[in-house]
Amino acid sequence: MTNPIYTTQEIQERVDRYIGQFKEGYFSPLSLMARLTEETGELAREVNHYYGEKPKKETEKEKTMEEELGDIIFVLTCFANSLDIDLSDAFHTAITKIETRDKNRWTKKDPST
Repeated sequence: MTNPIYTTQEIQERVDRYIGQFKEGYFSPLSLMARLTEETGELAREVNHYYGEKPKKETEKEKTMEEELGDIIFVLTCFANSLDIDLSDAFHTAITKIETRDKNRWTKKDPST
């Protein structure tokens, strides 16, 4: 079975429905930043195990980079929702800036290949 494909709006709505069931609601921005940092560290650890010089110990739980990226997306979505930020708008602003600022930064591929 394939997983559904979500738009950023659908992701934000699903996370909001989940968080909305709890009296505590969203954590504070400072707590969410700490959680995002923690999850990013877990992704870094996985990258180091797979691509770096530090293999996992035999006793360490098997995790995947996909799982860690999913955790980051969840926490980032919580962060955006808690601050009433539309992730689609935020992405549009970022990609427009990057496409403008960095358009000649790297060597472009030959379009004929």
